[in-house]
Amino acid sequence: MLWIKALHIIFMVTWFAGLFYLPRLFVYHSMATDKASTERFKIMERKLFFGIMTPGAVLTIIFGSWLWLGYGMTGAWLHLKLALVALLIVYHVYCGRLLFDFKYDRNRYGHVFFRWLNELPVLILIAVVILVVVKPF
Repeated sequence: MLWIKALHIIFMVTWFAGLFYLPRLFVYHSMATDKASTERFKIMERKLFFGIMTPGAVLTIIFGSWLWLGYGMTGAWLHLKLALVALLIVYHVYCGRLLFDFKYDRNRYGHVFFRWLNELPVLILIAVVILVVVKPF
């Protein structure tokens, strides 16, 4: 089971790296003014979302579910953690929607919006780590 836990953590780190970096790319993309830059950002965003973030998310959920079933964990801390993971999945899907808006040159937001959007996964990560390590309830 320790291998499963290690894989869960590895893929969680991979997923979060993408969750932190994609909105940062959106900041720069929204500020780009020339065609070459916007096309480069589109490629970077697509590769990050489909090549790193989404596989990281799927494998995090698979190995997390395996841990949950293997250890039979219970408690209010776990319910809150799972709710936060569900929120991360919604955030991930929303980032995918924004990716497609950029792909088709339909972005409606400025760089300030994406700077604020970039903070949400940080707050969720802090909460999840505290819940898992401290198990406050």
